[in-house]
Amino acid sequence: MIKKYCFGESVNTGATVLKLDSSQEELSYFKVKKQDQDTKGYQFIYLMDEKTQVFGLGENVRGMNKRGFIYESHCSDDPNHDEGKRSLYGAHNFILIRGKQNLGVFIDFPGKVRFDLGYTDKDEIRIEVDGEDFDFYLICEHSISEIAKRFRNLIGKSYVAPKWALGYQQSRWSYKNEAEVEAVIKGYRENKLPLDAVYLDIDYMERYKDFTVNKKAFPDLKCFAKHLKEQGIRLVPIIDAGVKIEKGYDVYEEGVKEDYFCKDANGKDFIGAVWPGKVHFPDFLQEKTRRWFGDKYKVLMDMGIEGFWNDMNEPALFYSEEGLKEAFEALDQLRALENIGIDEYFEMQNIMGSIQNSEKDYGRMYHQYNGEMVCHNKVHNLYGYNMTKAASEAFDRIEPDKRILLFSRASYIGMHRYGGIWTGDNKSWWSHLKMNIQMMPGLNLCGFIYSGADLGGFGDHATEDLVMRWLEFGIFTPLMRNHAAIGTREQEAYRFKDLEGFRNILNLRYSLMPYLYSEYMKAILEDKMYFRPIGFDYEEDEMAWQVEDQLMVGESMMIAPIYTQNAKGRYVYLPSDMLMLRIRSMEDMDRKVMEKGHHYIEVGLNEVLCFIKPNHLVPTTNPSLCIDTLKEDKLNLWGYVTSEATYMLYQDDGYTKKYEDETHYTKIGIKKQEEKYELSLSRNTVKINMNIN
Repeated sequence: MIKKYCFGESVNTGATVLKLDSSQEELSYFKVKKQDQDTKGYQFIYLMDEKTQVFGLGENVRGMNKRGFIYESHCSDDPNHDEGKRSLYGAHNFILIRGKQNLGVFIDFPGKVRFDLGYTDKDEIRIEVDGEDFDFYLICEHSISEIAKRFRNLIGKSYVAPKWALGYQQSRWSYKNEAEVEAVIKGYRENKLPLDAVYLDIDYMERYKDFTVNKKAFPDLKCFAKHLKEQGIRLVPIIDAGVKIEKGYDVYEEGVKEDYFCKDANGKDFIGAVWPGKVHFPDFLQEKTRRWFGDKYKVLMDMGIEGFWNDMNEPALFYSEEGLKEAFEALDQLRALENIGIDEYFEMQNIMGSIQNSEKDYGRMYHQYNGEMVCHNKVHNLYGYNMTKAASEAFDRIEPDKRILLFSRASYIGMHRYGGIWTGDNKSWWSHLKMNIQMMPGLNLCGFIYSGADLGGFGDHATEDLVMRWLEFGIFTPLMRNHAAIGTREQEAYRFKDLEGFRNILNLRYSLMPYLYSEYMKAILEDKMYFRPIGFDYEEDEMAWQVEDQLMVGESMMIAPIYTQNAKGRYVYLPSDMLMLRIRSMEDMDRKVMEKGHHYIEVGLNEVLCFIKPNHLVPTTNPSLCIDTLKEDKLNLWGYVTSEATYMLYQDDGYTKKYEDETHYTKIGIKKQEEKYELSLSRNTVKINMNIN
């Protein structure tokens, strides 16, 4: 059952696809308090018992169970993802409470929302909304999994990426010209390492201007993109939110002329700064601006580009013109002092450190919405959402039948319908590999199925063992992209000593594609979670709910990644008997049925550890150097069958939007008869080789 409570005169900002009839009854389970007159908001209080757990909040720090800390929904350009952070790039206002009642709570509000989950009082959930106009959704079901499904039903179907975008992808800030891109591709192809895409960061542009190309670096991008696609490789350029202020630059001049940009308090175009220096920010709350900016992607699509990543769209703000002026004035006052003591020294540091992504500057920025000026702070979390919506809707106009890769850094619940996300500027730290593992179920809860992290870590210097372990987990994330920052160690897979180990990891990704793609598509089409905490599958097993470092992947598999330095193995909890696979390559793996319970399992650096549930199947194929050449008409079948098992294999063309069709499914059945296995297929479009325990 879903209940919706309206507070104030809520304006639907487009964050949800479905609105239910409002209810006037009391808000069950929660005590509601009006905050003081200055705050103009509400507080919702829920009493927890000792066993209560809290899941959700999408992209955020700490474990899968969020109880014990305080979080804030505020899209933040912050590359330092430490445990003290309360918000990252996405604002995902959904929590799932497992306790004396199982509840889902969604706050549809584009401003700040604080989730105090036992921080101030260890026995209380306190949700604080900094505003009066919002919708409060309460989902009540017996099963945790049913609540998750109900919420996905509410917010709408997730974005579907083209199949090639589930291949392995290589990125770096920055491959600055054609020669550097060619060298990366050569490194992969000559070493027989699969690859489907190479990314272009900000240096492909002409002086960081959106929808332009640096002609010296890429003299004929259209020809180059065509040449790479013939090798099964796509180019994926970045698009930033800020539009450079420069006379003669068509995007800037059109935006000024047609009134497409955000304003300041005086109605003039707001001036901020990011990579190009001074910029204007498109006012994505306006439909006309979304259409205009979205249509600009055609410039690159006409050159053969089939994928984009939207960045700096929280929006990131290095400084505003007014904020920089104030900072310089404050520094001049300090400079006039005869002596700079410790207090003044810290003040000087704070002056310059506080100008980036300043709340004060966001308060100086305004949108035009329904004929009114709306302060950006009130709708901050919708900025990246609407930038990605603008691109997605444009793709529907430009290439109505074709899937285009699109993912974003900033996001809000609802944006999952238009694109995926990556988790932003992480570090090459083991703790960030663990954070990546623990973040994925929360993202799936909020509808973001096409998602992943910068494998190997974006900032800092990666080690070979960290990159290998991270890729071993990345095998299972829909977005499998290795990305690093300029000035860090080069971490392309071919640069390391154990080439065979990296080759086997990438081959395993492509060999598992029939299963991974089937489960990815079914998660979208059937409103399921692709990644789940193991308690979601074993709700009656209390121990399963305590496990924070294992994940269910699709319907058949459980994974137990290694995420600690120099580890030779790890402890694993099996909530049922399972078939263990310790994989070195598709030709070299250990298989063993293991009983329910706790186990220590040795896992070498070049081994991937996963498990198959009883009476479940996993289809695989032979690897390929790219998705375009992957053959899936002859499949190998892994499984653990004690009586009988069925699997619904999903296969479509991978590129068009004709994916909701029953003909895409093949039902595979296995029945055990004494020591023999009987295979059945609902369609004869594939041939199956069995490898069943």
